[in-house]
Amino acid sequence: MADATSSGTVKRMCCSIPERVQLHLAMLALQFGYAGFHVVSRMALNMGISKIVFPVYRNILAFLLLLPFAYFLEKKERPPISLSFAVQFFLLAIVGITANQGFYLLGLENTSPTFASAIQNSVPAITFLMAVILRLEQVRLNRKDGISKVMGTVLCVAGASVITLYKGPTIYSPGPPLQRTSPALLALGDAEGKNWTLGCLFLIGHCLSWSGWLVLQAPILKKYPARLSFTSYQCFFGIIQFLVIAAFLERDAQAWLIHSGSELFSVFYAGVVASGIAFAVQIWCIDRGGPVFVAVYQPVQTLVVAIMASVALGEEFYLGGIIGAVLIIAGLYFVLWGKNEERKIAMQKPTIQSPADHSNNRTSTHIKSSLAQPLLPQSTDV
Repeated sequence: MADATSSGTVKRMCCSIPERVQLHLAMLALQFGYAGFHVVSRMALNMGISKIVFPVYRNILAFLLLLPFAYFLEKKERPPISLSFAVQFFLLAIVGITANQGFYLLGLENTSPTFASAIQNSVPAITFLMAVILRLEQVRLNRKDGISKVMGTVLCVAGASVITLYKGPTIYSPGPPLQRTSPALLALGDAEGKNWTLGCLFLIGHCLSWSGWLVLQAPILKKYPARLSFTSYQCFFGIIQFLVIAAFLERDAQAWLIHSGSELFSVFYAGVVASGIAFAVQIWCIDRGGPVFVAVYQPVQTLVVAIMASVALGEEFYLGGIIGAVLIIAGLYFVLWGKNEERKIAMQKPTIQSPADHSNNRTSTHIKSSLAQPLLPQSTDV
């Protein structure tokens, strides 16, 4: 009785909070979770954890977390697996997990968490550009929404180029108090002696892989709408692909051992928090708040990462990175504003159409609008 009363009280408290407030709180928590992933991943790399072993363990944990939910919650809506679906999932895993996570870790090793997060803001614009090339997205330059999307894409590309080609002078460096009080953390800090340009190129490869995954998965999701199962299959194939790579590139048995509690925490955080839990929360936010609402919160992650990295890692900020981040975030909002205006226009037009045409038009608009948002980093990403 006491448990039932307590459960009822919790439900009433949750119901008393407006859903919009719940969505904002969930998105803020999500950005902190992803921001922590950038910092934790950098710490793991600087502790010497293998760039192949880390994603293997991460995806195993994510797969084990998602599998029971996918199995029990999607029994009725999950289509039977076929050879065609298996091949498509395998190819998507190459793009969305293996290449995505591999490029990310290589880029992060040579740059910093703040700039890795900043470059990720270009994903909506890159995705939009890919969708246009593949004719999945239309650009109408005679309307303000089309002009806005093109301007946003150009700004994002310009910002990524500035971060890659111009590091610039140090704008901010942690003061002596931080260096004296936390020398161990400072040792895990910025990428001294690394190839900054090469690292940024790897991160651009990471964004291209992520965007390509978002575009390529859209037509498959129409035929296979069970999202959790869809992601679980990709995690499974991603694990196999990383194990094959490890067989050739990581033959040291010691690399597979967890040597400290910090390494164990890093792997656990990446697999459970940044993949499993974050994916589930984001799916709910997309369903309730829409893709634009979710994507608008992306730059918050960059700000949180900058603060976390400065405090925990003693990271320095460079002029080129700050200029590039501002351009990318501005471009992100131009793209999102254009998508939002396009959706408003699409909702006004069907008033002269039949109910069936109206339904088909809204479905098509929803599918296309989802292409230009960094909505499912999951499972892979980052």
